[in-house]
Amino acid sequence: MQLTIRDLSKRYGNGVQALDRVSLAIPPGMFGLLGPNGAGKSTLMRTLATLQSADAGTATFGDIDVLREPARVRALLGYLPQDFGVYPKVSALDLLDHLARLKGIVDAKARRETVEALLHRVNLHAVRKQMLGGFSGGMRQRFGIAQALLGDPKLVIVDEPTAGLDPEERVRFHNLLADIASDVVVILSTHIVGDVADLCASLAVIDRGRVLVTGDPAVLVAGLAGRIWRRVVAKAEADALKADLRVVSTRLSGGRTVVRAYGEHAPAPGFEPAEADLEDVYFCTIAGHLAAPVATAA
Repeated sequence: MQLTIRDLSKRYGNGVQALDRVSLAIPPGMFGLLGPNGAGKSTLMRTLATLQSADAGTATFGDIDVLREPARVRALLGYLPQDFGVYPKVSALDLLDHLARLKGIVDAKARRETVEALLHRVNLHAVRKQMLGGFSGGMRQRFGIAQALLGDPKLVIVDEPTAGLDPEERVRFHNLLADIASDVVVILSTHIVGDVADLCASLAVIDRGRVLVTGDPAVLVAGLAGRIWRRVVAKAEADALKADLRVVSTRLSGGRTVVRAYGEHAPAPGFEPAEADLEDVYFCTIAGHLAAPVATAA
């Protein structure tokens, strides 16, 4: 089942245009939604999760009208919001069992088997009787994805799932997401470019409510070949270069400041060619250096 979004728009009462005619076609697999804080990612996720309405546009999942048939969507939906709260004095086992009841798994034997299997899958079975208040951030996120997988969902939405996780937990979470994405639409909304580079076969960059570019990450990176340049400079010089060049990013590497810039040719003396990566695509797109075509919903 494909998720098709056409001209979705949302303006809040304070005048902020959170979504501005967003159109996307998202097939089964892992899809990355990249953008800075305030870009409209969470608004889009909440709209697709039937938690808020849109002002205009359509969204369909297979033959389901997402905006007009929320009950049908929720039956197929797994959702891990950016701020996932838990009851701190309830065990992982008891809360997941309760959530399974709410999801409609009424048969006690089937529910017990489902809950046990999910706790094994997210590597929490050994601590299933511990209170959730004692869980680390990564453990809570893994519990969050367990509840999102209740009921065998066909559409899974995860909003900023790896923010604040340590490297080991982040890798474990990546493996878990990749494992479920073979025949399910999984939307990974994040501002962490590395998450999308590691996991997603297609992506969209969104800023100020508008989709700026969509495509295969590898193809987008290849499109920057020969147009990214680097130079090691003093910090004060980096600030000056930003005023004169199309600087993509400044990074610290080994205690030194590395400036990456965009240009058809070396932008200034001392710059050398650099291999492009997805972070370059992201920053170039947000800065307006790229005019790559945006794929509209089919």
